[in-house]
Amino acid sequence: MLYKSHEELPVFQFSHKITLVIYSLTAKFPNSELYGIISQLRRAISSIPANIVEGFYRGTKKELIRFLIIARASCGETRYFLLLAKDLGYLKIEDYKSVDEDLRNLHKQINGWIRSINA
Repeated sequence: MLYKSHEELPVFQFSHKITLVIYSLTAKFPNSELYGIISQLRRAISSIPANIVEGFYRGTKKELIRFLIIARASCGETRYFLLLAKDLGYLKIEDYKSVDEDLRNLHKQINGWIRSINA
């Protein structure tokens, strides 16, 4: 295997970076959203690197692909909650656009990895 640890995976590193950004952004949301959109966004975004790691350590291509598909779905879920946060006025437009673009790129990276495994 090319990588010995999940920490070496570029897609993991990128997803972890985005997770940290979203945690920082949601820290500024209203306290009334602690058990609402903050919790939802944090669960959705942290699911991405967590599933990448779990799939990496499962040891089979089939399992890796399964967990990458889950991570990819969590990208979509995260994008929705970001849109909701923006529309509710909790996120600045520029923050929304920046993180949404990162999530689009992450989605492409996950898709690329799935395709390369299937090749």
